[in-house]
Amino acid sequence: MSTSPPTPVDRALAALYASDDGTALDTAASLLASDPASDAELDRRGREFVAAAWRRGWQPADILRVVRRELDDVHIRLAAALIRAQAPDDRPRGPRWTAQLEALPAEPPPRADRFSHATAVLELYRLLLRLPSLEPLDEPAPGAGDPRTPESRMLTRTLTRIRALLAKAEATGFPEEAEALSAKAQELMARHSVDAALLASRAPAPDAPGAIRIGVEPPYEQAKAVLLDAVATANHCRAVWNEPFGFSTVVGFEADLTAVELLHTSLLVQANTAMTRAEAEQRKGGRKRTKTFRQSFLAAYAHRIGARLAAAAETPVSDDLLPVLASRAVAVVDAADRMFPEATTTRLRGITDAAGWTQGAEAADRAEVATRPRLPPR
Repeated sequence: MSTSPPTPVDRALAALYASDDGTALDTAASLLASDPASDAELDRRGREFVAAAWRRGWQPADILRVVRRELDDVHIRLAAALIRAQAPDDRPRGPRWTAQLEALPAEPPPRADRFSHATAVLELYRLLLRLPSLEPLDEPAPGAGDPRTPESRMLTRTLTRIRALLAKAEATGFPEEAEALSAKAQELMARHSVDAALLASRAPAPDAPGAIRIGVEPPYEQAKAVLLDAVATANHCRAVWNEPFGFSTVVGFEADLTAVELLHTSLLVQANTAMTRAEAEQRKGGRKRTKTFRQSFLAAYAHRIGARLAAAAETPVSDDLLPVLASRAVAVVDAADRMFPEATTTRLRGITDAAGWTQGAEAADRAEVATRPRLPPR
């Protein structure tokens, strides 16, 4: 039985698989750069790699998150374009998936010479091929309707923009730019803040808990994961942090998941704004921005917010609500345990700056945490 000879794409991928060093990558990119006729096959392979990632439990936002952590801006644009190209061949998906597609960066990849382009594409493909399997997230069945309101879908897209602004504010080395980005995030948060109870009243409650992934971006991601866990617990959900890939999976009922997304992002914006102001005061006193200050600030902020939310959750409720809350709590715990049977706990590390801890706790005391009304008293 005869077999077709390997194509340039086959040879390039084989060279890439053979070694992780730069020579192998250069060899593979050179093969593709010298053969324009291979472009269509290379694009087709990329769509196949994306489809394989979906089968392993990944979603569009997850791909963008890991590409942003591991590669560069050009790879983010390439990944977004590849995900869009694959979408027409994909099976029907749920509303959150659709919102993630709509939130993909719209900028096309920058123009580059063939060798540079091939190099970037192969770096992206190598990352996609090495993605492990994730826990699948259940969404409403196609055709069952979107359980979220139009306001909720818009909120999801807005939260994605806000988190991106916060990441840029943290990454810049210029205080003025950090303050401007934080202010823009605060403006968006204020403009699009939606009452979670209103969202819940307009959305039909599903019969079982679902799950979403929320990015926990570096740096100081441990403190941010603790904050998300506190918010999830206060909203009758459970959060499980995946440190290597920079996200937490939150398990809960739809209205509660929406409340977690809203409150967590709001608290991050407030923390970032307060920390920027605290650092401005530090600079006036001759102290430079330090990693230990920020780590301690955010750790104290998360700890204190958790205490405030836990106290609020102890509010007595009416007797007729107790069985409902109890049954929903059991359903959430069961669903989380099935998804993550080997989950473990961890402790915060690197908390050494007393000034950062004090100012973080004070910022948490000032933070607005009421995104939904209290349950009626007993």
